[in-house]
Amino acid sequence: MRSPLRSIHHFLFHTLAGWRIQDDRPAGLDRYIVVVAPHTSNWDFFVGLAVRSLARMGDVKYLAKQSLFKPPLGWLFRALGGYPVDRSRHNNLVDAVVAMFDRGEIKRIGITPEGTRRYQPHWKTGFHHIATKAGVPIILATFDYPKKLAILSAPFPLTDDPEADIERMKDWFRPHKGRNPEDGVR
Repeated sequence: MRSPLRSIHHFLFHTLAGWRIQDDRPAGLDRYIVVVAPHTSNWDFFVGLAVRSLARMGDVKYLAKQSLFKPPLGWLFRALGGYPVDRSRHNNLVDAVVAMFDRGEIKRIGITPEGTRRYQPHWKTGFHHIATKAGVPIILATFDYPKKLAILSAPFPLTDDPEADIERMKDWFRPHKGRNPEDGVR
């Protein structure tokens, strides 16, 4: 039996909007980082919530800019699994997230490596360092708006070269177009 929230997501996402989900994650994968790209629109958040529910991803947390967590809606972003990030300071976020994995406070977290909804040629590498230090795999996730297809990859193999890994990730993401394709992965 579907939960009421999952039923709503199914109706809005599948029935009304016509989206599909391709989920290539292996069964039993419990701890991971979801790297989401391209992030080109505020709509990505709502698509992501639907995918999280319909793909039965459980309690996937996410990092987002601190300004979203101010009143009047800050409580809602927290309730939906958000953790605020102060992008104006270097506050050792990598070690903080690794510690949350180590304590069991989080098992899964979504990160947009572009850090913005506009085209960003240089991705932040923190998610790679978190995965390596916490010993968790990376799952790639994309929302291909023209195809109305959300894809969750199998674990992405990492090396000790974050920049090379990111270039391989970008190769995976390039064919998929966000809501605003001009701001997508190039």
